Amino acid sequence: MSDTAPLPFIPFTQPSFDEATIAAVAEVLRSGWVTSGPKLAEFEAALSAYFGNRPVRCFANGTATMKIALQVAGIGPGDEVITTPISWVATSNVILSVGATPVFVDIDPRTRNIDLDKVTAAITSKTRAIMPVYLAGLPVNMDILYALAKENGLRVIEDAAQAFGSEWKGQRIGSIGDLVSFSFQANKNLSTVEGGCLVLNNADEARLAEKLRLQGLTRSGMDGMDVDMLGGKDNLTDVNAVIGLHQLKHIAQFHEKRTLLAAHYFTVLNSGLKQANLLGLELELPVQSDGESRSNWHMFQVILPLEQLTVDRAHIMADLKEQGIGTGVHYPAITGFSLYQQKGYRPSDTPIAARIGKSILTLPLFPGMSNLDVERVVNALLGLLAKYRKSS
Repeated sequence: MSDTAPLPFIPFTQPSFDEATIAAVAEVLRSGWVTSGPKLAEFEAALSAYFGNRPVRCFANGTATMKIALQVAGIGPGDEVITTPISWVATSNVILSVGATPVFVDIDPRTRNIDLDKVTAAITSKTRAIMPVYLAGLPVNMDILYALAKENGLRVIEDAAQAFGSEWKGQRIGSIGDLVSFSFQANKNLSTVEGGCLVLNNADEARLAEKLRLQGLTRSGMDGMDVDMLGGKDNLTDVNAVIGLHQLKHIAQFHEKRTLLAAHYFTVLNSGLKQANLLGLELELPVQSDGESRSNWHMFQVILPLEQLTVDRAHIMADLKEQGIGTGVHYPAITGFSLYQQKGYRPSDTPIAARIGKSILTLPLFPGMSNLDVERVVNALLGLLAKYRKSS
């Protein structure tokens, strides 16, 4: 019998909350004002400063931010919005929720983002907006994106849910562009547990977003109220906001640690593939650098060479879990879901996305990890690739 203790489980992600954050939450709870209030106003002001003093409004989740962005842009029934099939399904669900139609354009196999070279062919007289998604935090080419939008008179709603802290040509995503939506869900680089924010263009858009997030309500004086449009209940609480304020203090540190861990992944994977004589396996790594795009390394994803293996992705994930390593799938192609197939979408219409959606695997990456954790993950993965490699 071995006396060696089992290694701790490594989840694919884990939020980082320090004691000061926990104490701040307790302080808000003791204050008696726990819903939207002074901490929310403080958080929105801090975010506005972070994004170059653009107007920012926060919401209960990143789904609400995208839906309200569509509404602010005037997108509705009969309109089309071009987007990517590789994203969390919320991206396209919100398009449907306002009565518009998602139009899926295939992805670039390197970046795994929407292939901007294919967007023009998808534009019709009904197209009103482009909604790119910055998968794992990697932005698209913003120059090309906004040139396309300008040329065709389209709004841009950036699904930057995973890209808080990412940059294009040295400028933060959110400090430039049109409407930019971020998520603060539990696994994001900046987390409020649940929440999100929308970066807007001007005060009029900000006022409209405020009305849409709380029942279409406008207040005046001590007791004046009016509702002149249909809104929802999507406000962020002070409990969530104070978490965000403390997370914002650490975001540069989080980004630096994620960047170092990602670099170590590349080093260990490249050397490990060579040492294990696995260079013939077509294991696709993420883009380490893509021109002027700077990723925040929200996730580290590989594309498994399933055609060269005797098992499927689920088997690899289960084996890794047995070794104490958590993984994720981000994401299957949206066009493969039953709801979308019932609406006439087919995975075969975007074949690159279909292939990657079946074989993409998210490996652990979060600030609490160490280089030894990265090495443990890589050694386990490469061991399984060697074990299940088809014989030539």
